[in-house]
Amino acid sequence: MQKTVKNVEDLGKELFNTNEVIKGGLEDELDSYTRSAISKIRFSVIIKPAIISFIALLVSFFIDVATVPILGNVTFDLAQTVFPGWVPPVESFEPFKFWWLPVGAYALFIFIAYLAYSKLRIEIIRTPATETIDRLIGGATSVIDSISTALPLIGAAILLVSISLGEEIFLGISVPFEIKALIVLAIGKLFEPVLDQLGVEFQNVVNHVKDIRDKYFSRIQIESSKSLMNQLNQGGLNGSGQMTPAEMVQYREVVEHVTQLSSLMQKNFASIQEILNKINSSQQISKEKLQELNSLANSITQASNSLNDEKTLAGLKHLEAIVVKK
Repeated sequence: MQKTVKNVEDLGKELFNTNEVIKGGLEDELDSYTRSAISKIRFSVIIKPAIISFIALLVSFFIDVATVPILGNVTFDLAQTVFPGWVPPVESFEPFKFWWLPVGAYALFIFIAYLAYSKLRIEIIRTPATETIDRLIGGATSVIDSISTALPLIGAAILLVSISLGEEIFLGISVPFEIKALIVLAIGKLFEPVLDQLGVEFQNVVNHVKDIRDKYFSRIQIESSKSLMNQLNQGGLNGSGQMTPAEMVQYREVVEHVTQLSSLMQKNFASIQEILNKINSSQQISKEKLQELNSLANSITQASNSLNDEKTLAGLKHLEAIVVKK
């Protein structure tokens, strides 16, 4: 008596039930890896890319028209070093001290980078997508760039106003402020590699999550194909264990249909995951997101309609006739 094997229609249903498998094993595996990988990313990764901006901060202490703590009047000292016979002019007023402005701006930039780092640690665990990284890093970069650009513009406005207010206001406040504001602009531009490095570190995690997901889909396809072949080998074909030419043709056609279904499922699941990532990374559902949801519905409808295709049903019935001898 021939061994009873699972019919082909049940095998087709298994291909379309992989969503339950993904919710279990795959999502657990991805969540475990993501949490582990992100826990290894320390804020100290910004040290190397921050060196060049920190050097610019140190240089800012030596570019000043007022006295600087510990260093004194660095401008006069540098001038006397370059020109030994130079005699400092006698000033009736002391320029305002703005040495703290680059220091405060640099501390603020570090704080903004830390906020982006903390937000990325939370968001990437929930939504491991490139769009999430671009949104957070782009936002932090925009804030830093806005601050560093705004200060020189404010300084230029003060400079123009102070021209009519006299030398004391012009040289005592406007000029030293504009000097430090331009240094802050330079520090802000040199600080961008810090945020880029944070983006690279978290992007590596996202890329690996994507690789795991792709490999998982490939493994499902391979296991489904192996299951089909095993059932064919175990069930017998035409009583003698040999395929007739007609049965071989039917078998090949059905295998091609099963392969197409498996490929379609992989594309559909990839589309679903991509759209869900985009929706999760957005705080509001815009018109574009509604269009993507409509595309998702069309993909699911296409996958469903493929099961009702006459060639597919005919092929499945032929394979069932080959495998299951009634």
